[in-house]
Amino acid sequence: MSTADQDTSYIAESLPAFISEAEEHIELLEQLLLQLEGDPGNRELLDALFRSAHTIKGSAGIFGLDPIVAFTHHVETLLDLMRAGTRELTPELSTLLLRCNDQIRALVRAVQGNAGDGEESTRARNALVEQLRAAYGDPAGSTTPAAANTEAPAAPAATDARRFQVAVEFGKDIFRNGMDPLAILTYIRGFGTITDVECKVDAVPPLDVVDPESCHLAFSFTVETTAARAELEGAFSFVIEDCVLAISEVLQPDVVHADVGHTPAPVAAAAAAPGAVASPGAAESRKPAPQRSASPKPGATEDRFIRVQADRLDHVINLLGELVVASAGASLLAHQTRQGSLIEANQLIGSLVEEIRNSTLQLRMVPIGDTLSRFRRVVRDTAAELGKDIALEIVGGEAELDKSVVERIADPLMHLVRNALDHGLETPEQRLAAGKSAQGRLTLAARHESGSILILIEDDGRGIDRERVLARAWERGLVDRSVTPPDPEILKLIFEPGFSTAEKITNLSGRGVGMDVVRRNIEELRGTVTVHSVPQKGTRMEIRLPLTLAIIDGFLVSVGTSKFIIPLEAVVEVIESHPTAAGVDSAGRHIVELRGQVLPVVSLRALYGLESPAPERSSVVVVQAGNRRYGIMVDGLLGQHQTVIKPLGQMLRSLRGMAGSSILGNGEVALIFEVGSLCQLAEQVPSGPRTAARPGLPSTTPTQLATQE
Repeated sequence: MSTADQDTSYIAESLPAFISEAEEHIELLEQLLLQLEGDPGNRELLDALFRSAHTIKGSAGIFGLDPIVAFTHHVETLLDLMRAGTRELTPELSTLLLRCNDQIRALVRAVQGNAGDGEESTRARNALVEQLRAAYGDPAGSTTPAAANTEAPAAPAATDARRFQVAVEFGKDIFRNGMDPLAILTYIRGFGTITDVECKVDAVPPLDVVDPESCHLAFSFTVETTAARAELEGAFSFVIEDCVLAISEVLQPDVVHADVGHTPAPVAAAAAAPGAVASPGAAESRKPAPQRSASPKPGATEDRFIRVQADRLDHVINLLGELVVASAGASLLAHQTRQGSLIEANQLIGSLVEEIRNSTLQLRMVPIGDTLSRFRRVVRDTAAELGKDIALEIVGGEAELDKSVVERIADPLMHLVRNALDHGLETPEQRLAAGKSAQGRLTLAARHESGSILILIEDDGRGIDRERVLARAWERGLVDRSVTPPDPEILKLIFEPGFSTAEKITNLSGRGVGMDVVRRNIEELRGTVTVHSVPQKGTRMEIRLPLTLAIIDGFLVSVGTSKFIIPLEAVVEVIESHPTAAGVDSAGRHIVELRGQVLPVVSLRALYGLESPAPERSSVVVVQAGNRRYGIMVDGLLGQHQTVIKPLGQMLRSLRGMAGSSILGNGEVALIFEVGSLCQLAEQVPSGPRTAARPGLPSTTPTQLATQE
């Protein structure tokens, strides 16, 4: 294979890693810019902004992605001036940088093949470049590194050009760390004209003993450029810990001003003369720069990461689910044999499977804060479009949940945020007239609660106009005109398909789509969404979601021959009860008294029409859903159970109170409760025998239905 083919192969293999890293930095750039709007003078934010832009530019230069390098160079120039304090961040400048960040994202996607870099995109990019040049004081234009890469290097003007002598000796692990020294040299060529390149071969071992995976490269060169020394040093930012670097400015043919970074004095002295390179004998006591160590020093902390394709991780999770089921089956068979040693061995295997399960599921847990932070840009741009002044507050971004849940909740959250911005929050004039502050507040919050995650979208706007919602419901025939439902039922009407109270169609709302999609998507995640609203005070949307869609700890119970699983984290306690001990309140709901507190109780036998005789004694499992408690009356308690969650089939989609199903060790199917919706069933007033809860097929048990499915 030729060298060119090897380079092409290397780029093809490494490009996905560059794209992934670039997308992370693009997201970071956006979040930093939005944070900087509230604190324009924050030097840490400015430095982080510059580093992210520089990293994107440097990585793109290594891969020869000239359009990204050229455009990001202008962004980097402006950020450098802001960091130096010569430019201040204004709202107009922030908008320009956000648009530039969008352009960088488009360029990266073009590399990935998701979008083309057509004529229209080029015109938009050129327009942004002109605005950037005007912003940093270069309306006449300037030569970018990418231009020098693709064209013959133009000789810099004598008044601006500076000459630097660069000497570098790379560490042996450069290749193993995925770096290419020659690519760095190619990138530096974009800064100006390189001359007097000299390679040091003294350190190269004989070919019969050389390790082809180790780097023994060291060279020096002179570069004539208008760039600053910091920019040249930045070209080595990815290998700065794995090399010995000396950079010195040549002021006159015979006079050199040493301006050295990351190198001992002997190397700087050796590199002072043009064309000279530090030799091994020049400094026998010289030690190389610190290498990256595979293990951190005692007492030190080091974040170590490895990128894994999501599909591979999903496959491992699926296999783990099958392992949990097989382990439960083996444990059941072991107990049937009544052989102590076999039972003990299976218990050990079961505990190991549980540890593997917990560790593996933890790999997919990610903070929801990254998803919530993306709405800063949405709120900023949408508020500007609507002429509103809105402050976004994010609380509890460190709460973690399954990556698959995070990916699928982004769209429902987008609908709810846009709905709050368009319908809920008023304009500054309307707020002042209502006696409020001119600036509205939108809060996105997340926290763990009872084995699930609670996401809140809350605003201090006008609230939901119940009369208007009810009038529209009467108009569409959703509610009989002679009926006025209670407030909670009226608020639920906004989730009906095609329901809208908007007077006119806009880019954000008015077409009758959105809220019904929100509810459907959340329910597909085994979650619930509820709405609370106070007129002229605001609206709060509550979304409850399971932490994971794969495996949970469950509490196995039985009613007759049917088996059910309650999420273990929602179980508070169990009390023994006689079937007739649970009373009935004035509304006809089953209740039980627990230490002076009256709890609603749901009877699974009555709810799902289970045709099995009631036992003499039963149990009530006390469950907590949010800040509410209720009881579930069951016949038997079968203990803790590792539960692999399977989705419900189409036949059981209308079965209320259920989140999924699971296969037990003996092959039976158990249904998994969704504690939030089951709580609503326990609290609602029955409207008639066997109709209030919309049970499943009367003559078939849920277990039989699941088996048929």
